[in-house]
Amino acid sequence: MPEQSIKSQEEQAEVQAMVARARVAQAKFIDGADQRRFDQAALAAAWAIMEPSRNKALSELAVQQTGLGNVADKTIKNHRKTLGLLRDIQTVKTVGVISHDEHSGITEIARPLGVVGAVVPSTNPAATPANNMINALKCGNAIVLSPSPKGVSVCQMLLQYVHAEFDKVGIDHDLVQMISAPSSKVKTQQLMESVDLIIVTGSQDNVRRAYQSGTPAIGVGAGNATVIVDETADLHEAARKISASKTFDNATSCSSENVVIVVRSIVDKFMQALHAHGGRILDNQAANDVKRALFDNGHLNRHMIAKDMPVFLKQAKVAVDEQDSARFVVLPGDQVGAQAPESGEKLSLALTLYVVDDFDAAVKQARLILAYQGAGHSVGLHSKDDARAMSLGTSLPTCRVIVNQAHCFATGGSFDNGLPFSLSMGCGSWGGNSIDNNLHYRHFMNVTRVVRPIPSLEPSLDDVFAQYWAEAGS
Repeated sequence: MPEQSIKSQEEQAEVQAMVARARVAQAKFIDGADQRRFDQAALAAAWAIMEPSRNKALSELAVQQTGLGNVADKTIKNHRKTLGLLRDIQTVKTVGVISHDEHSGITEIARPLGVVGAVVPSTNPAATPANNMINALKCGNAIVLSPSPKGVSVCQMLLQYVHAEFDKVGIDHDLVQMISAPSSKVKTQQLMESVDLIIVTGSQDNVRRAYQSGTPAIGVGAGNATVIVDETADLHEAARKISASKTFDNATSCSSENVVIVVRSIVDKFMQALHAHGGRILDNQAANDVKRALFDNGHLNRHMIAKDMPVFLKQAKVAVDEQDSARFVVLPGDQVGAQAPESGEKLSLALTLYVVDDFDAAVKQARLILAYQGAGHSVGLHSKDDARAMSLGTSLPTCRVIVNQAHCFATGGSFDNGLPFSLSMGCGSWGGNSIDNNLHYRHFMNVTRVVRPIPSLEPSLDDVFAQYWAEAGS
């Protein structure tokens, strides 16, 4: 038997054994369980990442190992995303009867899925697996993580912290596991085929493989956050929020603004405001230099992705005005599509600006951009006209319209909006996903419905067709 085939079989067997242990641990976990047991496990996993010294260590290791983002922002992200999730699920019931409707005669009972598999990205190697763990445990599941190759050591550290917390309250380590290093496609594929639900955040190749695995799957789509600034907007507030969002963790978030579309009548004032908040518009020569460096042979340059501003500019061999206070660069936009990769997701401190005549033209431009990349994920609007937000929600292929907010802070849930906290945003059919909302606890449980007989509600034909017959005849 070829050596490669033997290695693949060994890797498959390793994952199968891991999932088998998870099944045993999960069966014990739910035996006689009440809400307190599930909540305690979720809180143990949460404190593993939120305890300040551990959070700092995870953030430092994440930047060291992946080369993406910065320590300060990752520390904030780990804390706020986890705290927000805990707020969302604190009073949620996930054990036993969760609802009863006298009118319909239906009682709903929460049931665990079993063993969840989660493929997690290098951009958030601690926050995303922690989010998945907490949701899984809250609903009575075991979970096996498959980290990206760059994020393996971070995931290992996180699991050490989780298991240390488990020891305090007598929880089996096998309830939360990870695929051992080195990562491989064989291991990840076997995980996808062995668990009861597979969650994939990150690589669109992994998302496609998950949907083809034969296991129920939740994958999330590609980001390319596109934001419109119209003539009614508070320009300084818009610029401040866009700058804060664009630069957070060096633009690792799939919700970081990639494109801003500005109405022509206010573009000069807006650019002044953006400059005051660290944005530097590039002339054609400098913009071309950045594009040549950033889009290296059709791929994003790993030496520029999610790097600090001095590193980004050095790689591009570009200087900007008032460089010491520069926080990101602005590329003039013209075309859209593969011939203009700046119209897509950049995962870096580069923002593309399109100038249009009016709001209607901005909507058309946004539609073109989303058709190229980012359909289903999110669009933003800075405007005082709420009707325009509603028009975006009824006309563009997007699952979220973020109004007058810093996009990357808002899309995945915020303390000042109503979206559930998450690091995984479903993009619906537009993005090739099975969900159109933020991944949250409800995706980690089954519901059994006890259905009782009720008085008949059968309508007559006249009740149903009277209006139609009046208009069209019978």
